[in-house]
Amino acid sequence: MRQGKYPFVIGFLILPVTLYSVFVIAPYAQAFQLAMTNWRGIGTPEWIGFENFQRLFNDTAFWKAVQHHGIILLALPLITIAIALFFAFLLNVGGGSKGGKRVGVRGSAFYRVVFFFPQVLAVAVIAVLFQMIYRPDESGLINGVLTKLGLEPIFFMINPNLALWSIIAVLVWQSVGFYVVLFSAGMASIPTEIYEAAEIDGATRVTLFFRVTLPLLWDTLQVAWVYLGIAAFDCFAIVAVLSIDSGGPDGATTVLAMEIYRNAFTYGRAGYASAMGVALFFLTITFAALMLRVSKRESIEY
Repeated sequence: MRQGKYPFVIGFLILPVTLYSVFVIAPYAQAFQLAMTNWRGIGTPEWIGFENFQRLFNDTAFWKAVQHHGIILLALPLITIAIALFFAFLLNVGGGSKGGKRVGVRGSAFYRVVFFFPQVLAVAVIAVLFQMIYRPDESGLINGVLTKLGLEPIFFMINPNLALWSIIAVLVWQSVGFYVVLFSAGMASIPTEIYEAAEIDGATRVTLFFRVTLPLLWDTLQVAWVYLGIAAFDCFAIVAVLSIDSGGPDGATTVLAMEIYRNAFTYGRAGYASAMGVALFFLTITFAALMLRVSKRESIEY
């Protein structure tokens, strides 16, 4: 093995590396190349250099989409992680100590299944589901209840001030279940003795959460924040199905993936759409690198 370790390792790596190069690296390289052309989806691309990227700086739709990503990037991770941490703590530690072991609230096994249920639904199904919930007439779930109570209906997807936040609410609802399970797995690995020692010192449940659970889950929180940040740069399916006029009203919910689709398949500007895709790629990579750098800290041994 020592004499032939390099051929052995190369033999295992050559197939996955080849597949990754063909199906990931090559399409990325092609997208960068097309971003330098005025290709319309058919015919021969004409090289125009950085003209598409210069055009991006004056494109109001592009900057509006970037602004929406910024809002989602702040709201989605914060709200999702806060809710998921709260529920995971209740399901794993919130029930107190039983038989020398920390347990969750009554029925925690059932609640785990309920929280995870949105993860088994396709994104398009979730969008259609919330179309029925957000409908502005009496047939909508929320407005139907408000109407019966004698209150004015809320125009979630029609009101430009509410539309984006309605999209964010759907993204949070879709994501919370997965991170409840992720944080639950992290909490399950924390030794019970640490909680027992803290309780002996008089720690309340709030103190246990902020002084014990949260610091020991830091690595898991870091991963969750990066994943949710990357998800904030996508949102295409939810916006395409749920919003009015694919990103409306009046661009109030548009995102970069929506603008890429619109330019490539509606306006026939595949080269310009590729330039947007390159910009989205670098925004995503930059965010992930910054988050990993900013949130880096020494692991706590236990």
